[in-house]
Amino acid sequence: MFGYIVINKPEMKFKDFDIYQSYYCGLCRTINDNYGLKGRVALNYDMTFLAILLSGLYEPHNQSSYRRCFLHPLKKHLEIQNEYVEYAAKMTIALTYLKCDDDWIDDQKMSKQVYKKILNHSYQSIKKEFPQKIDMIEKQLDKIHEYEKMEDVRIDDISGCFGKVMAEICCFQDDLWQDYLREFGFFLGKYIYLLDAYDDIEKDLKDNNYNPFISHFHDEHFEERCHDLLEMMISRAAEAFEYLPIEENVEILRNIIYSGVWSQYELRYQKRMEDKK
Repeated sequence: MFGYIVINKPEMKFKDFDIYQSYYCGLCRTINDNYGLKGRVALNYDMTFLAILLSGLYEPHNQSSYRRCFLHPLKKHLEIQNEYVEYAAKMTIALTYLKCDDDWIDDQKMSKQVYKKILNHSYQSIKKEFPQKIDMIEKQLDKIHEYEKMEDVRIDDISGCFGKVMAEICCFQDDLWQDYLREFGFFLGKYIYLLDAYDDIEKDLKDNNYNPFISHFHDEHFEERCHDLLEMMISRAAEAFEYLPIEENVEILRNIIYSGVWSQYELRYQKRMEDKK
């Protein structure tokens, strides 16, 4: 379920894109320094958003440096690192490790089980550092797998499980802002789960995999219902976000929440409409 929390680059200012990229590069560097190449494979834009969100809220001291890397050996790029980038790196590894099980259930890809074993030591270390957080995430993902074996499951219940996963990830610590962070993460997580299901519905039909939308796929108003449901989820997430007193890089975050995330739905909707022609 990675790949949905992204920017809408055409709508972003050049200076904001440079800052966004510096967090991405900082996350890449942090993952590489702590987990090596095996971890860098897990790098994604979703956790870059998490790093910018928490950094904007808590405004830590940043370590900024211009450095070359394996992908950019000729030109130095700005990298931003701080404790929230470090946290995002750990959550990247944890979620990637757990996603290997989901990929195995869906596609029976042996490569995912091999990768899971490679990440196991790092995952256990992260679990030891965040025992309650990781335990909560594991339980909710297990609950999703249990729901997927049942015939009659409410969409709200199963998407709510992934909502709780994202709520736990977005909440860095118990403080004044934890309720808003959890509410934001909860509805963002529900949106991600539902959009992933919307994206995969044809494949799941073909492979006989569970999908909460399958029973409604041939309904006359299927597309309209999906649109309204997804719009409601991201609207609730945006509402919670606006209660957070974020000033630093807030335009980057709003670009992602109000435009980038929704554009992922629009791309998939347009593709489906074109395929039907």
